[in-house]
Amino acid sequence: MSDQSAAVEADVIVVGAGPAGSATATYLARSGLDVALLEKSQFPREKVCGDGLTPRATRQLIKLGIDTSTQAGWLHNRGLRIYGGKQQPFHLDWPELADFPSYGLVRPRADFDDLLARNAVASGAKLYELANVTAPILDDRSDRIVGVTTKDGRIFRAPMVVAADGNSSRLSLAMGLSTRDDRPMGVAVRTYYTSPRTDDDYLESWLELWDGEPGQSNLLPGYGWIFGMGDGTSNVGLGILNTSSAFGKTDYRDLLRRWLANTPEEWGFRDANMTMPIRGAALPMGFNRQPHYTRGLVLVGDAGGMVNPFNGEGIAYAMESADVAAEAIAEAHYRGAGTAGAERALRAYPVRMKQSLGGYYTLGRIFVKLIARPEIMRICTTYGLPRRSLMRFTLKLLANLHDSTDGDASDKVINTLSRIAPAA
Repeated sequence: MSDQSAAVEADVIVVGAGPAGSATATYLARSGLDVALLEKSQFPREKVCGDGLTPRATRQLIKLGIDTSTQAGWLHNRGLRIYGGKQQPFHLDWPELADFPSYGLVRPRADFDDLLARNAVASGAKLYELANVTAPILDDRSDRIVGVTTKDGRIFRAPMVVAADGNSSRLSLAMGLSTRDDRPMGVAVRTYYTSPRTDDDYLESWLELWDGEPGQSNLLPGYGWIFGMGDGTSNVGLGILNTSSAFGKTDYRDLLRRWLANTPEEWGFRDANMTMPIRGAALPMGFNRQPHYTRGLVLVGDAGGMVNPFNGEGIAYAMESADVAAEAIAEAHYRGAGTAGAERALRAYPVRMKQSLGGYYTLGRIFVKLIARPEIMRICTTYGLPRRSLMRFTLKLLANLHDSTDGDASDKVINTLSRIAPAA
């Protein structure tokens, strides 16, 4: 173990330099705080993700000052193409709203995370790569976290620590915060194929996965996606929820291949065109780890189970939680770390997150229980997809894209439902 005198001192330690951690570090550094951003690996590094971003995530990138233009290397998308209930797909453009831009984005996750981490450094945060955090440092008197140690023996100390270390969040576990069994959990697998569909300007969602002719074969559990990457490849994957009877009992890689074997051969989704192995990751949903603040530790992103239960989107909510958390942490810092006033500021963070997303995530928990029943999913796709007005409402609901004020009737319905639902 390194000598105590060699410890790095900071105002805030952020553990994990994914979207949640890098966004938190960026906002804190811009507020004038000394931020140590710790990443266990080295950039650029790979993460399992769909690579497709909705307008909700696009808004967060704009807030971070990221240039999202095509000239800056981003592939724009116009909306969602939905397969389900019939052979011909259904196209829905992203809604025109005051609160969100009308375009989504695609970017490889390895490049995306590197860009956000460098943005944090440009804002003033100090990035420490290959800093694999192994344990918290606790104050003997208060039992509060006051720092962390790394696998190579380094010590980092700060009066406030942010856990942005993903779904497994070893730091949260070490602080006694386990995941909740009454919250949805998903598993996703994905890979890349060389494909002529690489320049697709729609994100594609498959609500029904068949292992043969649609409607004449076995309906597989889960949902699928296809995102053109604009570089000659497509990101293709599927997800399954723990509300499905097949969860934990399925070979997901084989499931992906069985679904894709039924897609047109000219699309290229065959093993011979695969550019990397099929990889999987967990999707922690609906605030599945709480509280989001305790004893000096703030949870953001996947560490706090921020993934949207409706659509499996996590990056937008990782960056949103970072924004709210950073505001509370900066307020606490300037009130005087360790004071009663600072503690009140930090405790406001989970309250604000529940006010913002708690009711909506409760609706999402109901939704995932319903779609786990194949007969309900079949009814929804058969009778819902042909009705464009209903599908526009469904898109707004599932993607959480609606105006908070002065919206149309569908916006008001979603806002009302989210407000009256008990917070997750």
